[in-house]
Amino acid sequence: MTELPKMSSAPPSKLAWLEGIRILAAVAILLYHAQLYFTDYAYTPQPTGLLDNLQRIEAANARLGATGFAALFPLPLWFGFQFVDVFVLLSGFVTVLGIKDRPLQLKSFYQRRILRILLPFWTVVGLSYPILWAIGHFTQSYVPQPWSIFVAITFPLLYQYDAEFLLPVSGPWWFIPLILSLILVFPLLWLLLNRWGARNLLLVSLGLTLAYRTIAIFYLGGHPTYVSLPTPAGWSPFLSFLAHLATFVCGMVAGKLYLSKGGLSTQFPCRIFVGGILCYALGFYCQFSRIGWIFADLLLPIGLVLCCMVLFQALEQQPQIRQAMIILGSHSYSYFLIHNFVVDRTISLGIGKNLWLYYSMLPIMAVTTLIFSVLADYTTPLIRRIVSAILRDLDYVLTTSSERRRSAWIPKVGEQVRYRGESGWTVLKVKRLLESKKICLCQVSNNHWTHWLSAADLEPESSRFSAGGSGRSTAQSVR
Repeated sequence: MTELPKMSSAPPSKLAWLEGIRILAAVAILLYHAQLYFTDYAYTPQPTGLLDNLQRIEAANARLGATGFAALFPLPLWFGFQFVDVFVLLSGFVTVLGIKDRPLQLKSFYQRRILRILLPFWTVVGLSYPILWAIGHFTQSYVPQPWSIFVAITFPLLYQYDAEFLLPVSGPWWFIPLILSLILVFPLLWLLLNRWGARNLLLVSLGLTLAYRTIAIFYLGGHPTYVSLPTPAGWSPFLSFLAHLATFVCGMVAGKLYLSKGGLSTQFPCRIFVGGILCYALGFYCQFSRIGWIFADLLLPIGLVLCCMVLFQALEQQPQIRQAMIILGSHSYSYFLIHNFVVDRTISLGIGKNLWLYYSMLPIMAVTTLIFSVLADYTTPLIRRIVSAILRDLDYVLTTSSERRRSAWIPKVGEQVRYRGESGWTVLKVKRLLESKKICLCQVSNNHWTHWLSAADLEPESSRFSAGGSGRSTAQSVR
């Protein structure tokens, strides 16, 4: 298996401040979507300057009954979308921490990380569609189309890049293909990070991201995902991983720094917090112009993460708060996947335009989403075991008897075997892999060549069946 450079040391399994940022991001996105749906998208950032956007926000707040001092409450919620790129940055950070001190094995890495994304998604799909169908039929409201259901079940094997057929069911699901894209390019980025160094990779990724975003805005006719504006390409150019590559790499660099230093320094928390505020303020200002769109989505998550890291590292000194952050943060991904169902159905069917009911239901929607996310996270391993058992039994039933005998056969030292249909090979050594006792490696020789091979690539000399040249070596050969 291809190996990439080793990490240095293993981090703690859970970082309370990190989990705290995750659950804060998930709740902020829920409140953002609730405010958008209730006001029918009364405000999204426009490239018309800071002053004009503040006036637009003031008008939008009026629809929420928020005037004067009360306008400070809904003001941050208009910008809850900023936490989407916080998830991108944290994804790079967590992916590096997940490697720990092991070499990066491509097969196990992709299997672990991709399933970590897809299994909760498939669980949410499997549990939510019947509920949405039933609610739609009983209330004469939206019912997912069969084609959208089929696309969601077969995702990511069947989808367009912007997950078009997922969006009618849950708009925030556009984020899933983006994260999958970043995970697919992570091994290359990890190799370059160790080969080029953090500074060089940051510069290259920053150049690629800024160049791409410039082209996306001024040539491709696109706009950021949080903007409602008629442009030739809409938000599609900003769904590409290139639009968020530098943010992801920043997270990777922070993750490697954490591992090498044994933590992220908070020796000067006030300086870090002030630096985060300044970075965020600059990114906030950039949201309101086309030129600023080039930089905003990089500055905003860095500023937010720095500020939140300082705050949550201070809070985690309290054992109860620390434990709460760890528990809640572990459900943040499922929370994100589910929140749109709860918010959309609650507002459209139960709240309508009732302002008092809207404010009353906000905490209930947040808690209900958490309950559903916990149920989904407990159901995911159960579904995985059931599906694995079904596939294993199906494979056993469909496998021919001769192939079953061959797969159960374990060569012995000195035994004559066939390799790629050729006889004359002798077994010299037999070893079982520590990580999988069912896999056996054999050292075989034909007096000219010596190979380490999987037992599955060999067959007894007396066997009537030949591999016919289809076998493949699963380990490096040695002379």
